Amino acid sequence: MSELVTGDAVVLGLRPARLPSRALAAAIDLAVVFCVFMLVSVVVAIASVTLDEAAVAAITVALFLLVLIGGPIAVETLSHGRSLGKLACGLRVVRDDGGPIRFRHALVRGAMGAVEILMTFGVVASIASLVSARGRRLGDVFAGTLVIRERVAAKRSVAVPPPPPWLVVRFSQLDLSAVPDELWLAIRQYLTRMHQLDPGVGGSIAGRLADELVTRTGIAPPQGVPAAAFLAAVVHERQARDARRVFAGARNASSAPPAPPAPPAPPAPTVFPGSAGFAAPAGPVTDGSGAVGGPRPGHGTGQEGAGASSAGFAPPG
Repeated sequence: MSELVTGDAVVLGLRPARLPSRALAAAIDLAVVFCVFMLVSVVVAIASVTLDEAAVAAITVALFLLVLIGGPIAVETLSHGRSLGKLACGLRVVRDDGGPIRFRHALVRGAMGAVEILMTFGVVASIASLVSARGRRLGDVFAGTLVIRERVAAKRSVAVPPPPPWLVVRFSQLDLSAVPDELWLAIRQYLTRMHQLDPGVGGSIAGRLADELVTRTGIAPPQGVPAAAFLAAVVHERQARDARRVFAGARNASSAPPAPPAPPAPPAPTVFPGSAGFAAPAGPVTDGSGAVGGPRPGHGTGQEGAGASSAGFAPPG
């Protein structure tokens, strides 16, 4: 892995591509470019039958420059360093600081590639890649670029080793609110990799992390307890608290009372047959002459008058 430092002082861990994968990607790219060049040459040859030899030669040189050199430059510029061969092999061209390449980077790489790959059949590029510590050819050196591996096999996550059982209950009442996340991350990274470190270096790192943890919590480890065991016990206690908090939240959500049912809708008004949906008038009624009179015979008395209509209205007099 190659460590690159960006302008913001951020260390990037990149995996430079080596000669076998780069050679395979270059072979795929060259095969595609030559196929396109042959097809375009056939079409141009058919279209330029009536031209003289000088014109045909000029067209051939132009096709060579446009297809074999301009094509890869355009592809790397538009795809930000991922040509067809690099995409198939999981590679990518980036700047020395890890950023995406631009047209000038692709132009320098393409111009140098015409010399060290096409004209020397890849001999110069292979020697330069073998000599370079990061597998760079001359085009990468002059352009300030690097070919890296994008697809890396995922590593199995290593769990934090458990603390001694007799030490687990010692820190059940420990206040961990003042411990920052950066310190937790550093402790976890140390615990997962402590078996890969030199014993002297690992012991010094564990002591430094334990002292910082004691400063944050205010409680020192018991007498005779190694620093690594103290760190593992505290991390185990924090994980147990997080698990209890998550389980308690899920249990409270599942035991919440159901929402009250919606109130029933009011009943619809009753419509009697023959009333056409209207109620009978409650006040006095008038006849055609404007005189006020009592209720019509047979209306509102439960008995129908002679000749009364079925709708409850008396016929005109």
